[in-house]
Amino acid sequence: MQPQPAIFEEHEIRRVYDESTETWWFSVIDIVQVLTQQPDYQSARNYWKVLKNRLSKEGSQSVTKCNRLKLPAADGKSYLTDVATAETLLRLVQSIPSPKAEPIKLWLAKVGYERMQEMADPARSLDRARETWQKHGRSEKWIQQHMTGQETRNKLTDYWKDHDIKEGEEYAILTNIIHQEWADVDVKAHKTMKGLKSQNLRDHMSEAELIFTALAELSTRQIAESMEATGMNENEDAAKTGGGIAKKARQLEERKFLV
Repeated sequence: MQPQPAIFEEHEIRRVYDESTETWWFSVIDIVQVLTQQPDYQSARNYWKVLKNRLSKEGSQSVTKCNRLKLPAADGKSYLTDVATAETLLRLVQSIPSPKAEPIKLWLAKVGYERMQEMADPARSLDRARETWQKHGRSEKWIQQHMTGQETRNKLTDYWKDHDIKEGEEYAILTNIIHQEWADVDVKAHKTMKGLKSQNLRDHMSEAELIFTALAELSTRQIAESMEATGMNENEDAAKTGGGIAKKARQLEERKFLV
């Protein structure tokens, strides 16, 4: 299961899809943060902790139906996080007085329907993503580069998955190595530079940054394939080399603007 964040009124909701059960699992804290309009993640986390204890004492089945899965955090690492299905969240929403309650209910109900459509016709997923970015004012060129970059990323993680790299923490380590090599800053520092917290860095990259990221990940995969890299040590070497190739391209591009 790989995280596939969704957007609700410009708020990123972390979620993962379980192919085996055809079920979406959503971050409970992300939903709580939207409902309570808390200013930051920690405040929402504290709110959920208190609510969770109260519901447990009341014998609520909603709490017992929550699961824990690893989801990416603001620091680029993945941590065990409380998650719940749309059905369970619809019940939890009733426990939180909020003007966002009804919009969230409609959104959660819509997600399940959209997923069934996308399974029958995968092109719908791409069309929906394109529409979302257009609403955010992104150019057609940026949208195309973002989608191309995501495809490149998926091929790299597919390679890692088949060559003894564990999803979650090890994916994050290799991703950070690649990013550090081409950008000269790690993922966390780059997000800080852009004023981001829990948001996805790629969703806020410039067109040039998307291109260099895609080049770095494409090069990393090609190098890993050529040397049949297996395990962390060999794939770390491929990540450093692949990121280095994109760094040279970035430096060459920067020199053009200095001339």
